[in-house]
Amino acid sequence: MELHQLEYFVAVAEEANFTRAAARMHIAQPGVSAQIRRLERELGQALFDRSGRTVRLTGVGEAALPHARAALAAVAAVRETVAEHEGLVRGQVAMGMVTSAGPVALPEFLAGFAERYPGVEITLSEANSDLMADALREGRLDVAVIGLADGVPAGLTTQIVLDEELVAVTALRDEFADRASLTLADLAERSLICLPKGTGMRGVLERGFAAAGLRARVAIEASDPNVLAKLAMRGLGVAMVPESLARYYAEELHTLRLRPQLRGQLALAWRSDGPAGPAARALIEFARSEL
Repeated sequence: MELHQLEYFVAVAEEANFTRAAARMHIAQPGVSAQIRRLERELGQALFDRSGRTVRLTGVGEAALPHARAALAAVAAVRETVAEHEGLVRGQVAMGMVTSAGPVALPEFLAGFAERYPGVEITLSEANSDLMADALREGRLDVAVIGLADGVPAGLTTQIVLDEELVAVTALRDEFADRASLTLADLAERSLICLPKGTGMRGVLERGFAAAGLRARVAIEASDPNVLAKLAMRGLGVAMVPESLARYYAEELHTLRLRPQLRGQLALAWRSDGPAGPAARALIEFARSEL
């Protein structure tokens, strides 16, 4: 079993396509296919189901994938550790963030990290909090800014970077526009506009409704809080947004406090068993200091 075979295996698994995996690895597609077949012969098991229009992992492939990722991460950590002892931090790191992390100064953070660690290549991706928690546990992300709804996710360590009130916003001519606050029972009668399931803010909202013995009537979902606000401006419902965003649109939307108050948290999260190497450790330490 050779290292590049594991790299090809992970690439095909993540791309679900041999051609895209070959392009990602910058080699010809037949080379990827040949190396995967060699790996399967050595293991005595098929790793991929090629019978359909898309390539899918077999049961054996799904079981082997986390170990292949861990092996590649270990090799990368060895290289980074050697570089660190030479006085240089080099390598690749991956960071995730929720779309609603607008109040967190990520552009400034990334610029500062690049200036301090020019030898580290950093990638940034967006996803819902539940998906990023899985990616952190599986080693596909080194650190992420996620929303918390039900405490710290299993296998992760977190540091709170933002804690703010969740409020309702409506069009200026909405039936609630003459009120300063709402109960959850009031909200239960209206069509709501909010972030999708799997986000921290949606989790906080659903938990609050459940505690009150109520159910939220979610009519529209959008992953960008700014879109939620703009939909509310059009009179399409009551949008649930962070208080900082409501302040930003104060001249175009009417803000209502909730009774009881609901609060959302954004947290920096990483694997509890520690980073994979020096570059990831540098990213986490820098993020904990700057965010």
